[in-house]
Amino acid sequence: MRHPSERHLVQRVGWLRAAVLGANDGIISTSSLVVGIASAQTSSSTVMLTGVAALIAGAISMAAGEYVSVSSQADVEGSDRLRETREHASDPEEERRELAAVYEARGLAPDLAVQVAEQLMRSDPVGAHMRDELGITSELAARPIQAALASAATFCAGAIIPVLMVGVVPRASLVIAITIATLVLLAILGAIGARAGGASMWRGAVRVTFWGAIALAATAGIGHLFGTTVQ
Repeated sequence: MRHPSERHLVQRVGWLRAAVLGANDGIISTSSLVVGIASAQTSSSTVMLTGVAALIAGAISMAAGEYVSVSSQADVEGSDRLRETREHASDPEEERRELAAVYEARGLAPDLAVQVAEQLMRSDPVGAHMRDELGITSELAARPIQAALASAATFCAGAIIPVLMVGVVPRASLVIAITIATLVLLAILGAIGARAGGASMWRGAVRVTFWGAIALAATAGIGHLFGTTVQ
C-alpha cells in the first residue's frame, strides 16, 4: 500500500504537459506577434487589436488542438480495452499466458510469473493487461477535457501579459519592454514547469528562454523589414 505522504510526479503528466504548452505558446506566440507588428511602426491601436485577436484565436486553437489530439489517444485506449475484454472472454487461458510471459520477461521466475498473473487476473484481468502489457495506467490515461481546459486557460494567462503591456507601456519602448518581460516570464515559467516535473529548474528555464528569444528576434526582424519596405 502506498504511504499517504508519498507523492508521484507522474500523476501530473496529463495536465502538466498541456498547461506548460499552453502557457509557453501564449507568451511566445502573442509576444512575438505583438513585437513583430510593433516593429513595423504600426499604430498602438493596431498593435492592441493584433494582440487581442492573437489571444482569442490562440486560446481556442490550443483548446481545440489539445481536445482533438488527446481524444485520439483516448480512442486508442478505449479500443485496446475493448479488444482485451473480448480476448479475455474468448480465451482467458491464453491471456493468462501472455501476462505471465510479460512478468517473466521482467525478471520473475516462470512459476512465480504464472502465480502473479493468476492472482492479478482474478481481481481485474483487463486492467492487469492494460497496465502491464500495454503500459496504460489510470494516472496516464487520456483526459481530453482536462487537457483542453488547462491548455486554453494557461494560454490566456500567458498571452494576456503582452496585451496588457501594449496599453500601459509607451509606444517608443514597447518592443524592448515586451521582449524583456517575455524572456523573464519564460525563464520563470520554464523553471516552474521543470520544478513541478521534478527536473532541473535551471535547464528548464534556459531551454524555454532560448526558443522564445529566437521567436522574438525573428518576428522583430521581419516586422522591421516590412515596416521599412512599406515606408
